[in-house]
Amino acid sequence: MTPAELSQAVQAAVSAAVEAGELAVAVPEHVTIERPKNRDHGDYATNVALQLAKPAGKPPRAVAELLAERLRGITGVTKVDIAGPGFMNITLDAATQGELARTIVEAGSAFGRNEALKGLKINLEFVSANPTGPIHIGGVRWAAVGDSLGRILKATGADVTTEYYLNDAGVQISKFAKSLQASANGRPAPEDGYVGEYIADIAKAIVEGVPGVLDLSEDEQLEVFRTEGLKLMVAEIQRSMEEFGTHFDVWFSEKSLHDSGAVEKAMERLREQGHVFEQDGAIWLRTTDFGDDKDRVLIKADGETTYFAADAAYYLSKRDRGSEVSVYMLGADHHGYVNRLKAIAACAGDDMDRNIEVKIGQFVKMLRDGQEVRLSKRAGNIITIDDVVEWIGVDAARYMLARSSTDSTITIDIDLVTSQKAENPVFYVQYAHARMCSVQRNAVEKGITRSADFKPELLSTEWESNLLGELAQFPGVVAKSGEWREPHHVATYLEKLAREYHRFYDNCQILPKGDEEVTDLTHARLWLADATRTVIANGLTLLGVTSPERM
Repeated sequence: MTPAELSQAVQAAVSAAVEAGELAVAVPEHVTIERPKNRDHGDYATNVALQLAKPAGKPPRAVAELLAERLRGITGVTKVDIAGPGFMNITLDAATQGELARTIVEAGSAFGRNEALKGLKINLEFVSANPTGPIHIGGVRWAAVGDSLGRILKATGADVTTEYYLNDAGVQISKFAKSLQASANGRPAPEDGYVGEYIADIAKAIVEGVPGVLDLSEDEQLEVFRTEGLKLMVAEIQRSMEEFGTHFDVWFSEKSLHDSGAVEKAMERLREQGHVFEQDGAIWLRTTDFGDDKDRVLIKADGETTYFAADAAYYLSKRDRGSEVSVYMLGADHHGYVNRLKAIAACAGDDMDRNIEVKIGQFVKMLRDGQEVRLSKRAGNIITIDDVVEWIGVDAARYMLARSSTDSTITIDIDLVTSQKAENPVFYVQYAHARMCSVQRNAVEKGITRSADFKPELLSTEWESNLLGELAQFPGVVAKSGEWREPHHVATYLEKLAREYHRFYDNCQILPKGDEEVTDLTHARLWLADATRTVIANGLTLLGVTSPERM
């Protein structure tokens, strides 16, 4: 029995009490079931009686006793105790708990998937670094977190579109083109231009790919370096993302907003909502009506549209393409964007607390030999995605970048995450999976196949019970991670599950030794080991991390 199934059983008990006239309350849509920290308090606990007491006009303990009496009659429930002001502590029999192992194995890769966000259309935009250089360490964090979140949201039933916004218009692209032109002509980079080996590499590729480009006029050259440089840089970013295991459904061009007239149309739509005004020759959006610290310029006095105008058009584009919720995942230096983006949604007539979400990721530090690593050989002054992959590999990078809350700074110790130590969380979780695969191989070598005659009641030790209890939490963790947009809960869970498995493995003999007989307990524990392997593999898949069979 999973927590979700027990939640439904408690919900049914409330419904039965209401139908019998014992409680005059609305049946809750969801009943929270938790695993007590102290296992002497049972396998699961719920505070539903405390929630219902006031509307029922009864003491919490009286409500709890009414519900407990019904729950005690459910198959698999051995005991329901009332504790404190009205908590219900529920104990299940070993067979009911152990049956979960069969449920997991038979569900396979589908176990953990749920419908918490069924049908919700979400546009998930992340990374979106300017296409003027390689993805830096901050973008790498979002590549790991964003891709993991997209996987988790899909696992909770959401209809997700992952998107990369290419800032391929404006001042930065001009600086990039001028930097490439200068490098190709053997001149120093312009002031505030881009430097690093990648600039020289791209400039060389353009000269080789466009014969005679250096014979053109300065203006004609610049246009070639702009167009071809952007094309090559975007291709490089796409390559690095795919090699990192991060897939985008849409690569959206900012330039397309201007070329298609979407920016002008967006301003007309905002004007219709009554939030556009003119002042000092410029056209503004009154975002202060919705919590922004100042109103924002859409069109400057000289007629030039602003980045903010493109931001507004981009948000409306997402909504026009069917997005109910637009999630923006921005870097640590974008705190000022939160209120202005939410204000755009409000000015467009949307619910700024529902239709748009803005998450800010904090900085990442990398250590080697106890010292912070700061520079990249190729980019000159930043750590790039290729640097990270070279130093610690894709699996370690994705796991470590996704295992912490995005509002906290991460420090990654290169020496630790490339070691085979229990202190290395990546190794610890992957090793648990490899260990279970080893058990399966050893079983095959001994001629033991997992019996279909599974006796779940034999999984009765505290180690087995604790492991089963942890396995039961997985669907709830996935649902919570999706609803809260926080993939790190999956990583935290996997580490707890791996710890429980290692304890089970160290204290419960799975396979017979020497001439010992194969027993029903052998088969039951093989079911449990395979169930744990399944859940760890499913969790790692949600994080975009592999599940090695040997280590």
